This record gives sequence, structure tokens and C-alpha cells, in this order.
Amino acid sequence: GILRGTAPDQPGEYALDIHARNEFGEDGGPMTIVVGETLALTPPMGWNSWYIHYHRVSDADIRAAADAMIASGMADFGYAYVNIDDCWMVKPNSPDPILGGPPRDEQGAVRPNGKFPDMKALTDYVHARGLKAGIYISPGPLTCGGYEGSYQHEEIDARKFAEWGFDFLKYDWCSYGRVAPAKTREDFMRPYALMGGILGRLDRDIVFNLCQYGMDNVWEWGAKVGGHCWRTTGDLGLEGGRLSRGIYQVGLKNATLWEYAGPGHWNDPDYLLIGWVGDARTGGEGRPTSLTPNEQYSHMSMWCLMAAPLIFSGDMTKLDDFTLNILCNREVVAVDQDPLGKQARIARRNEDELILIKPLADGSRAVGLFNLSEFPREISVTWEELGLSQRQRVRDLWSQSDLGAFETGISRQVGRHGVVLVRLWDGNP
Repeated sequence: GILRGTAPDQPGEYALDIHARNEFGEDGGPMTIVVGETLALTPPMGWNSWYIHYHRVSDADIRAAADAMIASGMADFGYAYVNIDDCWMVKPNSPDPILGGPPRDEQGAVRPNGKFPDMKALTDYVHARGLKAGIYISPGPLTCGGYEGSYQHEEIDARKFAEWGFDFLKYDWCSYGRVAPAKTREDFMRPYALMGGILGRLDRDIVFNLCQYGMDNVWEWGAKVGGHCWRTTGDLGLEGGRLSRGIYQVGLKNATLWEYAGPGHWNDPDYLLIGWVGDARTGGEGRPTSLTPNEQYSHMSMWCLMAAPLIFSGDMTKLDDFTLNILCNREVVAVDQDPLGKQARIARRNEDELILIKPLADGSRAVGLFNLSEFPREISVTWEELGLSQRQRVRDLWSQSDLGAFETGISRQVGRHGVVLVRLWDGNP
């Protein structure tokens, strides 16, 4: 559910005991509110407009997504951000009266195009539902879609975003290299350090997402410029030729960067592309994902083990039961959102198999057995290979069922491009 209220004024950790009751029963548990300077203590969760709406995005699409996030129950599992991607601004020199016009107002701030008539009203609509609103722009003169960028207007644009009420900024490299060619690390850091510094001085918390596709090993310096998460690869929708191939290419690269992730600074391998998504190469209308059910389970499992931001980018108005089953498994999401904030490390990787292990705050571990091959196969792993030294109690997270206690390891049948995701605790059931 969504909790509303006012956070304490003083920095610190505030332990609470939450108890809820309704006609279906009751439940409860501990909760800690952390007040301080660091944002995104767990990976951001939400939705982004890009892979379904592309240049067609409008105010109505964002409102519909916010409504669906509540109606579908996604918000009850932690999905909170409703993020506008590219194509909301004026498009310089466009003959279209809806898209064209002066790109900046009289004070010099970026202007939305005619499809977004009132940004403050839009964020108010999102906030009234207990959700958060995100926006997008480029440090270059133009965005990737050819719309107005923030080059030489960074301060006034950031202040406008805060005035409108946005809580998240995706800052996409796009055309920046045309006006400021990057050759050194300082060159790559400069636009992000500039905007990160501005955001840090605002009287509003705004999560800062660096989108520059992993150039110059951004994971080594992203946190230093104020970033809370940073893309580590190219666009998932464009990698590998096929989406299934792209998931493994992007995921396997991101998996090697586990040492750079932690509370407030996350590796971002791009969005969750399940449900109805559009063709990234053409900006086409949505259609059912090309991923098989097994591949969708693998996609979500890998992203959760990697402590990646869980940003769905499919059609929020066409959420089916299977898609919600992938997005909203409480025990799987808990792996991603675990407060210890550790990304899984690679325990085994070869042509046919990938095994990831992620330590969790209660001392347990989440383990994913991924079948990368074209045929079903038995995947076995010993506790010794995982660095464990005693009997383990095992629970399957997708089926939410206890498998029992195992002395020396586990062996499971895994389908083509499938996964078995388990959680391990020391000792007996």
C-alpha cells in the first residue's frame, strides 16, 4: 500500500511496526524510515513512457499510467515513479503547431509542447495518487528525438522542473557530444557534474538518472557527480537484434559491475520490456512482447538479483494477469528492494549457464540459476561453489513454495532461457 504522512525533521533512522487489517485478513512487520541526504536507498521502481509511447507521448498517457499504477495494484508492491521520457518539449523548427513554437519562455526556461498543456497540474495529478513524477531532458542542445535540450540553460531548467513538482530526472547524453566532444574523463563527467550540483542545491529531492550508455565506465564516477543510478549499456530495445538476445547481452554486462552498486547508487541496465511494448527501431505502436514466458521470468529475476531500478516501460492500459504476475511477485521484488543494497555477484558463467548470488539483509541469499541455452537442462550447484558451508533451507520465490533443506547443494530442471530463483537460509526448516 501507499503510506502518507510527514517525515521527521531530524536525520536518522526511525523504526516502526506496521500492522494492517482488512476483510481479507491481517498482517504486519517492521519498517524503518530513513531521513537523510541520500536518495534512492533502494533501487527506484516505476514506469517510463519511452518503449510504448515514443514521440506520441501526451499528458493523457501519463495520467492514464498513474491511474493504472493504482488500479492494477502495482503501487502496492512499491512501483512509485511515473516518468515522462523524450518528446514532451517544444521541437525547434517544427512546422507542427502542436510541437513547434518558441522553445523557451520569457525567463529562458524550457517549454512543453502542446501535448502537455500544464505540467504543474500533471504532477499534482500524479502526486494526488501517492505517486512520484519523473521528467527527461538532454545536456545537449537537442534531445535524441530532436526536441529542446538544456544546453546552457541547465540552472533555469532544473529550477523549472522543481517548480513543476518533478521528483526524478533522466539526463540523456544525446546531442551533447556535438557541442562538447568528449575525450577525457573530465569531459564525460562535466555535464552530469553540472546538473548534479544544481539538483543538490534545490529545495526538492530529485533522483538523478545518468543516461549515457556506460561511456567512460560511468559506474566508476556516477555517484561522484550526484547520480543515483546510471545506464551501463546501450538501449535494451536496440541491443542484440532480438529482445531476447539483448536481455542477455545487457544483463551479462551489467552483472559484471556488481561491486559498484549500493544504497543511493545503482547500475541501471534499462527498463523492463514485458507486456505490450513498441518497436524501438521504428518507434512503433505497442504489441505483445517477443519474449517467451521463460524469458520474461529470466528478465525480471536477473534485474532483481542485480539490484537494478525496476522501471516498467510497457503499456499500462494493457496490463494482463501474466504481466502483473511477473511485475508483482512480492518475494521476487523483495530481492531487488532488499535494504542491504548489494548487487548479486557471478558465481558461475559459461556458454549455457549463469548463476548469480545476492546477499540479503537478514543473512539469507538469493540465487538465480539461469539456462542460457536453447534446450532445457539440469543445473546443479554446490553450497561450496556459492561460498556456503552448511545445510541450507531453500524456498522457490516464483512459486512461493518451500523446497526443504539440502545438505550440500541443489539441482533443478530449468527450461530453455528459463530461471529458477531461490532464497537460501542457513539451517533446517
